[in-house]
Amino acid sequence: MSEQITSAPRDAQWREELRKKHTAKERAAIARVKMPELDPAYRITCNEEVNQGLNAEQAVIEATRCMDCPDPQCIKGCPVNINIPGFIKNIERGDFHAAAVVLKETSALPAVCGRVCPQEKQCESKCLYHKMKKEPVAIGYLERFAADTERESGNTAVPAMAEPKNVKVAVVGSGPAGLSFAGDMAKRGYDVTVFEALHEIGGVLKYGIPEFRLPNAVVEVEIDGLRNMGVKFEKDCIVGKTLSYDNLHEMGFKGVFVASGAGLPRFMNIPGENLNGVMSSNEYLTRVNLMGAGRPDWDTPVLRGKRVAVIGGGNTAMDSVRTARRMGAEVAMIVYRRSEDEMPARVEEVKHAKEEGVEFMTLHNPIEYRADENGRVNMMVVQQMELGEPDESGRRSPVAIEGAIKEIPVDLVIVSVGVSPNPLIPNAIPELEVSRRGTIVVNEETMKSSLGDLYAGGDIVRGGATVILAMGDGRRAAAAMAEALEK
Repeated sequence: MSEQITSAPRDAQWREELRKKHTAKERAAIARVKMPELDPAYRITCNEEVNQGLNAEQAVIEATRCMDCPDPQCIKGCPVNINIPGFIKNIERGDFHAAAVVLKETSALPAVCGRVCPQEKQCESKCLYHKMKKEPVAIGYLERFAADTERESGNTAVPAMAEPKNVKVAVVGSGPAGLSFAGDMAKRGYDVTVFEALHEIGGVLKYGIPEFRLPNAVVEVEIDGLRNMGVKFEKDCIVGKTLSYDNLHEMGFKGVFVASGAGLPRFMNIPGENLNGVMSSNEYLTRVNLMGAGRPDWDTPVLRGKRVAVIGGGNTAMDSVRTARRMGAEVAMIVYRRSEDEMPARVEEVKHAKEEGVEFMTLHNPIEYRADENGRVNMMVVQQMELGEPDESGRRSPVAIEGAIKEIPVDLVIVSVGVSPNPLIPNAIPELEVSRRGTIVVNEETMKSSLGDLYAGGDIVRGGATVILAMGDGRRAAAAMAEALEK
């Protein structure tokens, strides 16, 4: 069951009634809600989602904390400009469907973003409560609640759609940037087709993020929402191989948005990286998340280890090491060359990893891997580090401590030290301007490339970023392309 939606009600009268129910002092006295979680001892035995979501009572109480600021900075902290007070105040008044309506006005993937976006660095970082030395409103938890409640009710809403323009646009890649672009263009009345190289739609949402953090079923519902808006999907189609840029023109597409991601793993170029038992996080997570490795009745092979080291400190590293625990690792460790304070991973992901028994070897860096008689990695040589002066990112640079070297037994190493852009599109279109890093060069405001009808966003432009930043790119590109096509 679905219904078409327009803007959710936010009239002055009901908002004034909400304000009268609680004074600002009463709202500020409410403690931030705690997310219910699966017990760590149980969750490492399965792939069930760790965060269990808020119930209605918890959500309404947390929504009541929102001060409904006259100049809400939280919106400015959101890359897709969600009307945050609008959806939260609908939760407070108990109209959960209206809350989902507000979210869908700007976000194609609210259930996804409510789970994986770094709200603590974006919308929640702008919350008024920081000035009071209090915890911010749990915007991400509430976003997830509104999206999940709508999905579970079966009363899904389709955003208001413009009249069809009978103009075709193509999207290359079905990750968050591509899906966000597709949703915005469909709402504007364009005929949108998304081309995906893999056999599943969703890009990094499917292959890169484990189900204990983002269930595939949740992603599928979000994709079905786009299908209901008229977006078409073509799987197993590699633009640059199966179809060329010229072929898309021949098929009648008037604009192309490239969101082909950054699926090329990086390594450290140290001795032993080519040994059996040393692999990238991209390969490891893809085998498990997308190809069913380790599940009953699935034949996809994957390396397993009893002593697993994951190199890196980002969210992908946390996903990898926590997956290793679920795949039977008795010892699973994060090896990171800086301190925990410098880790780019979300605080929540680090917390969950520690609860699940992951060991953290910070201020250490691998310099060599060694093998047993069968050529399988069995030893990791690490260099102890200390923090020196800040680098270009503002983080203090790690410096080796002379002579401080350790040998650590391992039987599986997963390297998670970054990714490079997918080179397929840049290589297939020689006229396209590409940076030295292999990213497509675009105008940052419009996401337009050096080719008149080709726009790009997400990791193919940024070289690696969050889901929500990629979605913001998709929204900007959609607005700019629509403006250009309507001239």
